[in-house]
Amino acid sequence: MLALDIKDILSFKDGTLVSSAQFNYMFEIDWLMRQYPEQYRKCPLTIVHGEQRESKKRLENSGAKYPNLTFCQAKLDIPFGTHHTKMMFLLYKEGFRVVIHTSNIVDSDWFQRTQGMWVSPVLPKLKNQSATDGDSPTNFKSDLLEYVSSYGASGLNEWLQVIKQHDFSKVRVILIGSVPGRHVGSKKTAFGHLKMRKILNLHGSPKEIVQSNWPLICQFSSIGSLGASPDQWLLGELSTSLSTVKDSALGSQSASLKLVFPTVENVRKSLQGYPAGTSLPYSIKVAQKQPYLKNYLHQWKSDKLGRSEASPHIKTYLRLSPDNSNIAWFLLTSANLSKAAWGALEKKGSQFMIRSYELGVLFLPKFFEMELFSSPGSVKKDLRKLFPVPYDIPLSPYSKDDEPWIWDIPHIKAPDRNGMMWCPP
Repeated sequence: MLALDIKDILSFKDGTLVSSAQFNYMFEIDWLMRQYPEQYRKCPLTIVHGEQRESKKRLENSGAKYPNLTFCQAKLDIPFGTHHTKMMFLLYKEGFRVVIHTSNIVDSDWFQRTQGMWVSPVLPKLKNQSATDGDSPTNFKSDLLEYVSSYGASGLNEWLQVIKQHDFSKVRVILIGSVPGRHVGSKKTAFGHLKMRKILNLHGSPKEIVQSNWPLICQFSSIGSLGASPDQWLLGELSTSLSTVKDSALGSQSASLKLVFPTVENVRKSLQGYPAGTSLPYSIKVAQKQPYLKNYLHQWKSDKLGRSEASPHIKTYLRLSPDNSNIAWFLLTSANLSKAAWGALEKKGSQFMIRSYELGVLFLPKFFEMELFSSPGSVKKDLRKLFPVPYDIPLSPYSKDDEPWIWDIPHIKAPDRNGMMWCPP
């Protein structure tokens, strides 16, 4: 099944809910409570957020009528950072489930948009509750403990114990998180794109299989300030990390880069029309500083899945074979194309600075007893054996008349499907 709603995830079909936690960027508390089955609406619920000052008060006030809610504020010590992670913890009498996804906890994100989620199996309780027991071959449990511990929040101590008490041995994905800070030593490669670099070097496909002509495809819903030249960060440290293959020397591969981000026309023709662009933040001020980006851009097109008009809020990164038939790895994440999300090296590479919390899951063929994943661009007809990439392969480049969606300028050449123009304040 390639479509799930939040009510499907929170339903009682997988067990009897004891308590839950929601990590996210945006919350509509009343709406969230209505998504839980009625019998679970009084179960303890932890809300993990990054709101500060007045917005923190507003969030807490919106939940004041629910005595079962507790709020946990993620510390954001570096300017312009956000708590962008989207994760659920669901503790059942029968076990524990982790959901990592791309949707805000707001009504509009779960309607007429393309999102992504990874849902763990129900993880059984361990008989022996040692923290080192019940890990997966991908070290998912230890990585999740490290990630949650990084909040330094007493409100998450109970959830750390829950993680320790459960068996993650069936999990086959790798956790790729970002945690705010200036990371040095062993922590330098624990998060962000340097974590990707480390993992691909340890567990990726060998260079005999994945050669330098395999392009990187990055698909996202927001673009940050990447520098005046693509070589500064985009084609530099980020591409170096994502181009890594097993046991490769640093920088020995430099893959070509293809970026997927909606055009103005993609947004205009979407189900929500121009308002879909409120979830595609790319500002004119930033765009004018990096005109080179258009050379790498491709349209949002998902005809094969019937999702071309469902505006993307999903974020995915992958390495594709030149003939479009195979995938070396696939990452589903909350991380958009920005230094804040992925991190940037500082002090001649001695420290790694990340501004935001992000979280994703990396699929590697090795942990699925495969050499490579089959791409939807493959000639294979059995859809069940194709990796579920959310957009069409091969990609569709921007035409000469296409422009990337920019959310803070008017779009008045033509109305959207609902007869509206776009005139931001």
